[in-house]
Amino acid sequence: MSTSAPRWSRPGTWPVWVVPVLVAFVQVFGSLGAQSGRSGEGSGGPPWEHGGGSDPGHADLDAPGFALLLGGPALLLLRRRNPVFTVCAVAAVTAVYFLRAYTYGPAPLALVVAMMAAVVAGHRLVTWAGAGLGLAAFFALTALIGVPAAERGQDGPFAVQEPTLGGSSFVVGWALVVLVSAELIRMRAQRAAETARIRDEEERRQASEERLRMARELHDVLAHNISMINVQAGVALHLIDQNPEQARTALAAIKEASKEALTEMRGVIGALRSQGESAPRAPTAGLDRLDDLLDRARSAGLAVEAEITGDRRPLHAGTDLAAFRIVQESLTNVTRHAGPGPVTARVAIAYGEHEIEVRVEDDGRGAPLLDDRPGGSGIRGMRERAAALGGTFDAGPRPGGGFRVRAALPLDEDGET
Repeated sequence: MSTSAPRWSRPGTWPVWVVPVLVAFVQVFGSLGAQSGRSGEGSGGPPWEHGGGSDPGHADLDAPGFALLLGGPALLLLRRRNPVFTVCAVAAVTAVYFLRAYTYGPAPLALVVAMMAAVVAGHRLVTWAGAGLGLAAFFALTALIGVPAAERGQDGPFAVQEPTLGGSSFVVGWALVVLVSAELIRMRAQRAAETARIRDEEERRQASEERLRMARELHDVLAHNISMINVQAGVALHLIDQNPEQARTALAAIKEASKEALTEMRGVIGALRSQGESAPRAPTAGLDRLDDLLDRARSAGLAVEAEITGDRRPLHAGTDLAAFRIVQESLTNVTRHAGPGPVTARVAIAYGEHEIEVRVEDDGRGAPLLDDRPGGSGIRGMRERAAALGGTFDAGPRPGGGFRVRAALPLDEDGET
């Protein structure tokens, strides 16, 4: 079994004290190592300060020197709350360290971290301008108080060497490297944040669409079957004394409708279960169950005529489910709202080359758009199903009486969203 290498967390997620502790360790022990190397080799200056000859002019680390090496990392504890103050204070501490002419080593590391933190935090102009002005001030000061390398000694509080062209260019170059690196880190962090934001928005959108889809499924399943149960229960109560046999038929229809409701409810609830459970992941209703749907409507006392034209063929799951639910909800509305007296519903399914047309008409009293009122969800749910697939939907009273529902759903996958 292969195992992947552990991924390190970003420094920005570490506790605020971790980086200062690491920087303090590197600065103190790195500077001690540089001082030890200077004592052994006779060269304590950096490569930009002299030509590689002996340089006895560096001061050994003493209490103020260690304090300066630890002061910069200590100030880094403020880098997240006040990055501008931190970079200015660390720059001052680092400048004093170099003006004191202590041994060179990783002493500027705290300043590097402070500059990067300020740039990543968005204080780009202040950091760039501060770096330029700070270096200019440092070079001007060392030009005033610095001494030539040949005359350097350890007397006086500030024994810094006077600047040279090579040394100044080296320092400016490294400052640019640090600033450009900080900009690259900032841009990468921004891209990562934008990617995460887009991913979160997409997840929220998908969750919202899934909740809406489940709401439509629950409405369609419950509304249709419970309407059938309600109608048949009324018939059974009315006929149980005068015509027990017909009442028995109504009760059998109630049993069948309740069984169908339970089956479809299990499918909807299964789609809500966590991944890995054995329940089905999506409802399975489709036009292959159209005959069962029409039979249940007829058993509820509704006269239903059906016509299927075109080349009948398997559909994509979304289109198949939407077509079935539109027929189911339309028949439910006919049962509920078509009015008294015998009512006939006509269901027409037309398979075209690029779309399937679903049409349900009745000859009832021609009710208005019942489910477009506030709180209604039947016709609104059908319209949403069609729109989600890139299809069209319209519903309204027929000119000669009754009500018509029509939906055109695309057959290709590109229409699904």
